[in-house]
Amino acid sequence: MPNTSTTEELLAQAEAAHTSDPKRAEAIYTQILESASSSKTENTVSLRDQETALVKLGELYRDQQNAQGVADVINRSRSFMSSTAKAKTAKLIRTLLNFFEPIPSSRDIQMQVLQTNIDWAKQEKRIFLKHSLETRLIGLQLDALQYKPALSLIDTLLTELKRLDDKMVLTEVHLLESRVYRGIGNFSKAKAALTSSRTAANSIYCPPHLQAQLDLQSGILHAEDKDYTTAYSYFFETFENLSSQDDPGALGALKYMLLCKVMLNLSEDVNSLLSIKLAAKYAQLRDVESMRAIARAHQDRNLSDFEKALRDYREELSSDTTIRTHLSALYDTLLEQNLLRIVEPYSVVEVEYVAEQVKQGRQAVEQKLSQMILDKIFHGVLDQQRGMLLVFDEPEADTAYGTAIETLEQVGKVVDSLYAKTVKIV
Repeated sequence: MPNTSTTEELLAQAEAAHTSDPKRAEAIYTQILESASSSKTENTVSLRDQETALVKLGELYRDQQNAQGVADVINRSRSFMSSTAKAKTAKLIRTLLNFFEPIPSSRDIQMQVLQTNIDWAKQEKRIFLKHSLETRLIGLQLDALQYKPALSLIDTLLTELKRLDDKMVLTEVHLLESRVYRGIGNFSKAKAALTSSRTAANSIYCPPHLQAQLDLQSGILHAEDKDYTTAYSYFFETFENLSSQDDPGALGALKYMLLCKVMLNLSEDVNSLLSIKLAAKYAQLRDVESMRAIARAHQDRNLSDFEKALRDYREELSSDTTIRTHLSALYDTLLEQNLLRIVEPYSVVEVEYVAEQVKQGRQAVEQKLSQMILDKIFHGVLDQQRGMLLVFDEPEADTAYGTAIETLEQVGKVVDSLYAKTVKIV
């Protein structure tokens, strides 16, 4: 193995060639690692140089967006990790795994690498590293919508964590469990898992980023229950927390805050919210502009502007499941309001005319009107043969039955009272 000064020189040369000559930098880092692995003696300096070479080689592949290269570095690092302390091992592999994040379409490779290293950690009996890697794998399975394998792994992991009483990882896994159940639409189990996560978090120091994720999930579940006021307060806590850390996730929390304002029919508050100090730096971004366009359309009750905003900002509004779901419900509400406004003055109106007014296809409008009639939003009948909608007056409620029942109840009380008095006389 080269002496310390030679290794330091090689590292310096590789660093200098990192941008100008990536191939040469890669060759130097590989040379250092091969020299270290062939050495019969291990010392603190050589281990440090080997760790530096691994991290720098990972950075090189990250900058080249070479996901397979990062995967090879992680697999190669196992021989180094066998010679180091477990805490240092966990930190190194976490650092190397983070190199995947800026690489597009690297999720499948990352999942393969995680599974391979989970098996290795299990063989080496590195239990805490295994749990950390499994937690990360669940997060990727969630992103890939692989809910069934994620739940299976969660069940196994929770059993082990409860036995070890590892509250920190337990908090993370229960939070992931809540997100998985929310993904499959089981909101009761999602809430139960979130409660378990918060219970575990209350007994430890919860890092700010993890606390922000707990608040974010709480807000999402409250929004699903249409409790947008409470959801807004949770999103605001998340936004403040992540903004203080300059975390990019703050933008997502801000979009959810704006969504809550719109869903609460407070679209006029959107601009004032964006004028506060923390939100001002995001105000000109397309993500925020997309929510501003939705708020304007909703405030004007303008269906065509709403559709235009959905088209113009398709990526910003459709990529997030939460925003997509609530905007779909908002679109339905807006369509209903427009249809009611159009048909209100008429007793008979052509469906084609209604469709022209809302700038929608006739079939879609006919289907929506049928649904509104079934839901008793208004009273009427669709005459499909003539293409007409017959609108009826609001039927007056017949109170005779209720009045009769109430009268009988009062008569019953009188009879009971008279019976009680006759018993006393006798």
